[in-house]
Amino acid sequence: MADEQVPDNTAVRVALWRAMHVQVDPAPHVLTDEIGLQLVAPADGWRGRPDMDSVGTSRFRASMVSRARFVEDLVAEQTDHGITQYVILGAGLDTFAQRRPDIAARITIFEIEQPATQAWKRQRLIDLGYGIPDWLRLVPVDFEASESWWEQLISAGFDPARPAVVASTGVTMYLTKETNAANLRRLAQLAPGSTLAMTFLLPPDHLAGADRAGLRTSEKGARAAGTPFVSFYTPQEMLAVAEEAGFPDTQHVSGNALAERYFANRTDGLHPSSGEDFLVATT
Repeated sequence: MADEQVPDNTAVRVALWRAMHVQVDPAPHVLTDEIGLQLVAPADGWRGRPDMDSVGTSRFRASMVSRARFVEDLVAEQTDHGITQYVILGAGLDTFAQRRPDIAARITIFEIEQPATQAWKRQRLIDLGYGIPDWLRLVPVDFEASESWWEQLISAGFDPARPAVVASTGVTMYLTKETNAANLRRLAQLAPGSTLAMTFLLPPDHLAGADRAGLRTSEKGARAAGTPFVSFYTPQEMLAVAEEAGFPDTQHVSGNALAERYFANRTDGLHPSSGEDFLVATT
């Protein structure tokens, strides 16, 4: 876990992969995001790190930008339909608020994250001149101390009587299935017209050889970092959990579907890895 001086390693890695997409992959870019790189301000030579290998990690890099683009498109669509609240569970170093002020300034964004990572990000946003506008609410929640993210969200000004978009990417694998189910039960009580977009990892035996090996490598790294993957779901299992939690409308969006949407007809062969899919559920 992050200490008081540095952000979470996973959040840093995702931010740098998103910047690498702009720096090493040819246009058209699925997502243009180098603000995370500004936040992290890594030492010279950061692109030479083993986890930043431009070829070896290309499929992971593509996966990170495709899932971010999918959520961004969803938020833009829902904002046009009148939604005024956007909640990011496990925000890490998300930069939507800084990259898309044209949308962000029309809504209230609630970023939920561990206190240490969020405090570091808050200071970096101030240092870089972005500041913390009133429509951006940074909501620190100490999950290890069993703090209630819902209570903290309400305290930050979230109105449960109004519909919202909620995004949770790269989180469910770190939580027990009991915790994920409890979170879904809470989210199913959101005001009618709300939408949840949540990623989940497929079991390794559901993946092709190359991606299965990549998942095993990621799993090993996560365990070594003290944040092991503990929950995997088949699409049918995730849909069943969401329906049991009370969502009346659920949909499975596969990583392959996102690949077709955002990476078709590329000439560089860039393609996301399989293994992480979306649950999209509405109240």
